[in-house]
Amino acid sequence: MEGYLENEKFIEDGISYPFRTHTQAIEGRKLIVGSHYHDHIEILFCLSGRINIFLDGQGYVFGVGDMVVINSMEVHNIFAASEGVNKYIVIRFDPELLYTTTQSVFESRYVLPFTMKTSIHQKLFTYEETADTPIPDLIKKILLEDQKKAYGFELAIRTYIGEVFLWILRSWQEKGLDLNLTQALDKTNIERLQKVFDYVDEHFDQEISIQDMAKLCAVSYSYFSRFFKSAMNRNFSAYVNFIRISKAESLLTTSELSVTDIALNVGFSTTSYFIEQFKLYKNMTPKRFRNNFQTLEQI
Repeated sequence: MEGYLENEKFIEDGISYPFRTHTQAIEGRKLIVGSHYHDHIEILFCLSGRINIFLDGQGYVFGVGDMVVINSMEVHNIFAASEGVNKYIVIRFDPELLYTTTQSVFESRYVLPFTMKTSIHQKLFTYEETADTPIPDLIKKILLEDQKKAYGFELAIRTYIGEVFLWILRSWQEKGLDLNLTQALDKTNIERLQKVFDYVDEHFDQEISIQDMAKLCAVSYSYFSRFFKSAMNRNFSAYVNFIRISKAESLLTTSELSVTDIALNVGFSTTSYFIEQFKLYKNMTPKRFRNNFQTLEQI
């Protein structure tokens, strides 16, 4: 089964860019790209045909005028589903592009929904939702700017991507999705969260206690518990399990390890608890999740 961590750097003529765009065209029904995941955020906009994508444990079909948003580190694979020409625009970029500067703090609350791999967010925006909006024009402008590379194209692309994501955020808000974006996060709290994120990402396969995190952030146990729950809209234990499930999701599609081995590798002490948590977050068992990928790859 195909699957890999894509660590591609966007380098052209020796210059590193925080983005890359291209048009993908495939004739007939076939696999376009196998199971993979990456740090960058990805936008797909369909121009012709029909595309199947397996994303975040769910299958989606998108056609002409539909847009798909793939969060950072979300495992996905893509299939051409129609007999004719299946064509779509691909826009990939580093999440840092959404920040004004790397030290910007207030923007973090808007970027987190795209980097936290939160499964509740809308992934597919249909033609009916985007047709009478700036989205189609913005997507095509981004592609054209990258192709022509006229003076200042980097600034233009950054601006257009920002407009796309502002539209997405406001669309979510209008639909009543709770993104926890009204939570006031000052610089100190963002730095505390970042310490926790980094620590959990590096030690997810080990025992991690709230006491350890409180000490890391130089606050009391009770303060850290309240702060984390308020900022993230979930308690710390749930967050750790979420990260472990995300790591397990990758292993299920990029390795042949057994479910028991994967459970142990991502920090769960028992297979039964791992399966219970996986079903909680993905609404399916690890085995079914893996089988779904294998089935789609055979289409």
